[in-house]
Amino acid sequence: MRFATPLIPARLIRRYKRFLADMMLEDGTEITAHCANPGSMMGLAEAGTLCWLEPNDDPKKKLKYGWRLVDHENGHFTGVDTSLPNKLLKSALIAHAVPGLPPYDLVRPEVKYGTGSRVDFLLTGARPDTYVEVKSVTLSRRTGLAEFPDSVTARGTKHLAELSDMVTQGHRAVMLYLVQRTDCDRVAIAGDLDPAYATAFDLGRAAGVEVLCLRTDMSPSEVVLGPQITFQAI
Repeated sequence: MRFATPLIPARLIRRYKRFLADMMLEDGTEITAHCANPGSMMGLAEAGTLCWLEPNDDPKKKLKYGWRLVDHENGHFTGVDTSLPNKLLKSALIAHAVPGLPPYDLVRPEVKYGTGSRVDFLLTGARPDTYVEVKSVTLSRRTGLAEFPDSVTARGTKHLAELSDMVTQGHRAVMLYLVQRTDCDRVAIAGDLDPAYATAFDLGRAAGVEVLCLRTDMSPSEVVLGPQITFQAI
């Protein structure tokens, strides 16, 4: 998936109010960019970080730049837009191109299930129906290891319980961790950051919830779905 508008480099001044980030462009101009990431962005939001922004000329948008990538300046990138994984996966699911998942006739996003929730994707046309929850993974505190979550996520804990319920009802349920980093080949649960999530994860796996970990390959030009990578129990 190519970016709609060519990205431009900038240096982070500060991130604040979760969805706002002040940046300095190469010509010294200071601008405010939209940050489509409600998480803590641990390790990704230090002042001076090299970032890549997507400009827009949409009159309906107040902010004319969207923060898309962190450039680690060593040949690796991290994607910070948490809306991107579902867009990327929807296209790949329709094209029957998601490692670890068989072809399905129908891909339905945002289907109501559980208690007031919507599953990211309901896949039908094969038996059993498959419920897929997607989590964007951007945290890495050890070389080559991506971790989720990067902060407490009560919503994520609830999703694991609801996936377990789907298995009990005879469906297939998949917790899909999409790693938006090019420098990681393993995924683990950051239980020290959210013990409740770690407990729910263990209970979900015991109930039959499957775990699928995929990497993305990215650059300032495009983001594509990468290979399946390993889940590492800690």
